[in-house]
Parts: sequence; structure tokens; C-alpha cells
Amino acid sequence: MQAAPDRLNIKDSASIIQTKRVLLLEDSEDLKSLIKRFLESNSYSVEAVSHGAEGLRSIMREEFDIIICDMQMPRLSGDRFYFAVKKAMPHLCQRFIFITGYTCSTKINDFIKQVNGTMLPKPFLLDELYGAVKFRLFLS
Repeated sequence: MQAAPDRLNIKDSASIIQTKRVLLLEDSEDLKSLIKRFLESNSYSVEAVSHGAEGLRSIMREEFDIIICDMQMPRLSGDRFYFAVKKAMPHLCQRFIFITGYTCSTKINDFIKQVNGTMLPKPFLLDELYGAVKFRLFLS
């Protein structure tokens, strides 16, 4: 019988602790930077993009544990991005958190209900976002 090693090497520890990957879609540079820094300070790996077309390229390259998606973006809005993801990689649809400043929009509210989505109204507290991320990870 072989004795257990008395040290854990770095390769072994990397396989035990996996950093969760977040795709952040937000067209406001200030908010995108703030959210990215906050999540990275809480041990998440964040890829931040400015619109849905960039987001689609990102999900085709790699897997994400969470997708934080602004509803109003240039080139490809949040709902259109969601439906494109649903067509290409439907398993990712359970990982969305939508953010918007347009909480009175019937179109956005109907969409959130249709997809049974999680939505945070802007402005939100970073702790609220953190709680939504933890909740989404728990569900998936």
C-alpha cells in the first residue's frame, strides 16, 4: 500500500478548486468595469463584452457558468442574444441573469416572464448581484 503524499502539488489543487467563469454583457464601460472588478475580487473569472454579437463569439469559444446580460445593448439586444444562445447552446439558458434600467418596459417584462428569467433592475447593489450569481450557480 502506497502512503498518501504529505503535500498537495499545484496541479492537484487546480483540479480541486475551479474558478467559475462569468460572461458579462454590458455596454456601459463604467458599469462593466465595476462589475468585472467586483466579481474578480470574489474569485470569479470574468470575460466582459459590450454587446451580444461579441457575446456570441465568446460562447462559441468557451463555456461559461454564469451569463450576466444587459437587456439594452447595441447590435444585439439581450432578448435577441438569449434566443441566439438558446438556438446554439440551449444548456446555457439556465445560467442567465438579466440586468436592465428599463423595468417599466412591457417588452422586457414579458420576455423575462416568458423565459422564467432572473432580472436585476438597475441600479442594483453589488451584493444583490453577488446573491443572484450564487443562486444561479446553486440551481445549475
